[in-house]
Amino acid sequence: MSKSTAKELAPFLVLMAVAIGALFVPSLPNFNDAGKYSSADIVWIIVATALVFLMTPGLAFFYGGMVHRKNVISTMIKSVVAAGVVTILWIFVGYSLCFGDSVSGLIGNPFTHLFFKGVNAGAPWTLAPTIPLSLFALFQLMFAIITPGLVVGAVAERIRFTAYILFIALFSLLVYAPIAHWTWHPEGFLFKMGALDFAGGTVVHISAGCAALAGAIVLKRRQAHIEQREIPPANIPYVLIGTSLLWFGWFGFNAGSALGANALAVSAFATTNTAAAAAGLSWMFFDVIRGKKPSVLGFCIGAVVGLVAITPSAGFVAIPQSIFIGFVAAIISNLAVYYKSKSTLDDALDVFPCHGIGGIVGMLMTGIFATKSMNSAGADGLFYGNAAFFLIQVKALLIVVVYSFVVSFAIFKFIGLILPLRVTQEEEEMGLDASQHDEKYGRTPQQP
Repeated sequence: MSKSTAKELAPFLVLMAVAIGALFVPSLPNFNDAGKYSSADIVWIIVATALVFLMTPGLAFFYGGMVHRKNVISTMIKSVVAAGVVTILWIFVGYSLCFGDSVSGLIGNPFTHLFFKGVNAGAPWTLAPTIPLSLFALFQLMFAIITPGLVVGAVAERIRFTAYILFIALFSLLVYAPIAHWTWHPEGFLFKMGALDFAGGTVVHISAGCAALAGAIVLKRRQAHIEQREIPPANIPYVLIGTSLLWFGWFGFNAGSALGANALAVSAFATTNTAAAAAGLSWMFFDVIRGKKPSVLGFCIGAVVGLVAITPSAGFVAIPQSIFIGFVAAIISNLAVYYKSKSTLDDALDVFPCHGIGGIVGMLMTGIFATKSMNSAGADGLFYGNAAFFLIQVKALLIVVVYSFVVSFAIFKFIGLILPLRVTQEEEEMGLDASQHDEKYGRTPQQP
């Protein structure tokens, strides 16, 4: 057996330390509902939690189908492995950083729920009184898992697997946790400012989109991108399967964010489906009027953009307006992809134009079309005469854009100082499936 270096041992030793530390956490009895909780709400949020988890393998298929055949496995595992890394971090300290006692509205106290202390038998979350705190924490975990997985598409085909594992951990603690606290904790400063993000427009999509932009800049261009070689998608049916799983799981993502089996969940479910449908058609038809043929990839990418754009507003806007949100978001992201393709930016799978720009459009549309008639806990938007709320949304998204980009850029730079961030040119040409995992997808294609 080859001798392991300190860097190779570090991940195992960290996991071992957490596992041993967990032995000394007192075991507390499970929650006792005693009529306090709603069985219907519990069932729905359990289902919604499972639906959101399903989005992670869905994302893996979505991304894996679009890269070169020699990078399918490496791309897919980078999304799925987040389920392992983030789950352990979440139990250890992540949930506490997001939803623990607020420290000046900026971050949760890491000791409030260290190792899930008090979660299993604790009082329910303030904004989810009809379900156990442990269920709320697990539902939120699924959002934390998929967010770093979204970044994979921007840095695909050139980032080392070990470096990406470290990125997942640092991003979750330094970017995702603060933004989630600001936005969704009642004491978070964006929450108190009046910013609305129903299911993760800022927390998930803008943060991941800006991190993707930072990663693409730091890792620089793939050799194939420099040489302007065409990279054929490995498996378009994978993209279609991934889109379907994402669309299906997004019902839990958005409708589950109502945190109960209620009318708000039904409304969010409907706006989610409607925006995705409108955006998929909008992207495809917009391609046609620009001289292209209607494509499977076009509809799939458009539908995902619509899902992204409706996420922050799903529980605040009416169903008819969700058609407009999906329609406009797809066109804006389509144009962003076009202009990005004319630049030297190598965001491999257009994460920033689709998730970053899509999330930004969604936050702005929330500021325009939100209405108290759909959700009394929300606000009336610009379309209903409330310009002040629109400006709050603009301010919130600018804060999140700047913070997530700057901190993510610093994270990638830091990782590059302590680990090789990028594969060698030979490994890149060989493909990351073989060079990083010693595995391959299907038959070995002839090298170009």
